[in-house]
Amino acid sequence: MAAPGERFHVLAQLEHLQSKYTGTGHADLNRHEWLVNQHRDTRASQMSHPGANSFIAIVENESRARTRFNLLNRMILPCGPPPEKSALDDL
Repeated sequence: MAAPGERFHVLAQLEHLQSKYTGTGHADLNRHEWLVNQHRDTRASQMSHPGANSFIAIVENESRARTRFNLLNRMILPCGPPPEKSALDDL
């Protein structure tokens, strides 16, 4: 059995990670925000790995610089505009 104080230590660590890294999420994160984080992380990974960037450039028949530029532009709104909030979302 874990000590009662240990639980608060783990929660403090989780809160620190969530404040430091935006992609780790939090309790109030909705589906759209989570998907945006996932898509941006994927695009950033594809740009930062030269092999993945070269692969995408070959598939799209573009230069690597153009592929990197396109990936950067796709990070602006990767899942489209956010959905409209209803009055129930603020409760």
